[in-house]
Amino acid sequence: MTVYTFLTLLGCLALLMFGMKMMSEALQKLTGGGLRKVLGTMTTNRFTGICTGALVTSAVQSSTATTVLTVSFVNAGLLTLSQAISVIMGANIGTTVTAWIIALFGFSFQMSAIVFPLFAVGIISSYFKKPGARSFGEFIFGFSFLFLGIATLRENAIAMDLPHNEAVMSFFVSCRDLGFFSYIVFLLLGGILTMCVQSSVAIMAITMILCSTGVADIYQGIALVLGENIGTTITSNIVAMNANPSARRAALSHLIFNLFGVCWVLLVFRLFISFVCRLVGFDPEADITQDPDAATRINYALCAFHTAFNLCNVLILVWFIPQFEKVVSKIIRGKEEDEDMRLKFISGGLLSTAELSLLEARKEINHFAMRAHRMFGFVPQLLKLDDPDDFTKLFARIEKYENISDNMEVEIADYLNRVSEGKLSGESKMQLRCMLREISEIESICDSCYNMSRVINRKYKAKESFTEEQISHIQHMWGLCDKALTQMEKVLADTDHSVDPRESLYIENEINIYRTQLKENNVADVNDKKYDYQTGVNYMDIIGDSEKLGDYAINVVEAHAQVKLTT
Repeated sequence: MTVYTFLTLLGCLALLMFGMKMMSEALQKLTGGGLRKVLGTMTTNRFTGICTGALVTSAVQSSTATTVLTVSFVNAGLLTLSQAISVIMGANIGTTVTAWIIALFGFSFQMSAIVFPLFAVGIISSYFKKPGARSFGEFIFGFSFLFLGIATLRENAIAMDLPHNEAVMSFFVSCRDLGFFSYIVFLLLGGILTMCVQSSVAIMAITMILCSTGVADIYQGIALVLGENIGTTITSNIVAMNANPSARRAALSHLIFNLFGVCWVLLVFRLFISFVCRLVGFDPEADITQDPDAATRINYALCAFHTAFNLCNVLILVWFIPQFEKVVSKIIRGKEEDEDMRLKFISGGLLSTAELSLLEARKEINHFAMRAHRMFGFVPQLLKLDDPDDFTKLFARIEKYENISDNMEVEIADYLNRVSEGKLSGESKMQLRCMLREISEIESICDSCYNMSRVINRKYKAKESFTEEQISHIQHMWGLCDKALTQMEKVLADTDHSVDPRESLYIENEINIYRTQLKENNVADVNDKKYDYQTGVNYMDIIGDSEKLGDYAINVVEAHAQVKLTT
């Protein structure tokens, strides 16, 4: 094999993988948040979870996208571990649809004759103004690239005349002499190749070419398919490495599920293959090179095995999900740790598509808002402390939160900028711009909290004290701020638009009116010698920063709701 031939094969494989990715992204853009909503709600029991995983995977044509999204939902607490396991089981069934599409269209028809007209349809659709039409055009492009890659991959494989390549054939023939151990060799080979290219579809297409040209027999091909099922689990485990224990357990369950399936099917390997081959009318002993019909049916046999294997595996394990959950929980132990020091949802990097990454960013922003609210809760505590050690520790903790908030803003903004480089719908692009504004305003809330703590620290070091009336006013103002932050979190977490953003406006107006009233009273109190001028300055600094905090909270609500709230 020359270097040129090797690069040509890599190019064909790249076309196939690019087409698959483009199709998946376009389908997710077409459905918007619909598939994410389905995945988050249609998992009331193990059977609906399996159906949901299968349907979502069939729709987006990517089991990796479904499993990674499922792991992220577990990380966010939106799915329990048992629900996630059922969805992952369904995803394994849904991913078999892609193999059938390739076998029925990519190998049974002369797809190279129709992909170019499809490219024409795709380019025309891409010029339409409606986002849906453009996304449909991208889907057509992806579909065309996928089958162009399959067609060229097959044509190049045929041109290479692999059945008469002595080096290639000697490897496959020598492996056949190893007996049962040869299945293990090809299983490992399939797993390694899938881990390297991160696409079970690409390796499945290569397996079909090897079998349909007579290079590999049905047993070697099916061993490769089993390896692909294990290799495809690696992506979700990589994503979950920096997640919480529940998410890591969900990812591990995907790996164990497929490992269990491989173990039991190896015990009945030839019997199971014979059963599947009879279903599609394929003779395992047929000479592929002499029988064109057998060359087609061997691909059907591979797909039928893939489907039957995953269906049987699900039917066996669906009754043992609670026990399955206990096993992965024992393997991955550990309590949930305090996540204050790092990002919670996007620390694993970008997900498989920009749309899914945007969902992770949304959860991270909600987490950021929660951290800002927690930081605000430290400020009233600081005002009450008299013990120097306790005061110093709490003030240092507030300073730490301020540094964390600065880092979170930068990291989330950097993440969003990388997401913006991917393919997003018009609605998602607007959402991304709003998210950038949200994180800026949330960070400003943290700045206000830190500024108030600095004022309290300055007062504490100067051994000054507020009057009981001032403390009462400050506490009332902080109560209003707490209401504003609580309402802000409700708006950010609202997914069905049931929370009225105008409620935040009413709280903000109340804060402004109260600040104006206290400002006027402060001038009179200083003149009446109720407290000295510096105490009045510190007092109004806290009130002023509290009012700014309210402004930042309403700015977050406006950015998220994409409205301008006015009285």
